[in-house]
Amino acid sequence: QLQLVESGGGLVQAGGSLRLSCAASGRTFSSYTLAWFRQAPGKERESVAAITRSGERTTYADSVKGRFTVSRDNAKNTVNLQMNDLKPEDTAVYYCAASIYSTLARADVNYAYWGQGTQVTVSS
Repeated sequence: QLQLVESGGGLVQAGGSLRLSCAASGRTFSSYTLAWFRQAPGKERESVAAITRSGERTTYADSVKGRFTVSRDNAKNTVNLQMNDLKPEDTAVYYCAASIYSTLARADVNYAYWGQGTQVTVSS
């Protein structure tokens, strides 16, 4: 079992930055591929970024490439999402998720463990 708790959301002006963190409980944190998803009102949940177990490889949605950076610290059981140059269209609830699969899967069906989400609101 793995429990995930996000933090760091809030209200920021366009062009600003936020850093989301996700703390995990469980002794096998390094065995999971981790990802960030987001869901805006009236829209489907979408993949934002994912990172392999070791942190060597990452993948990003085209809409956030060059602005967002995902990282993890297996010693601290945390995964982070640094978000720069935020835009109003980044407004959403952001979730961290964990998968037992080693691939950088984009589909949310591959992720069995989810946090409760943290709200990010970007004002124009």
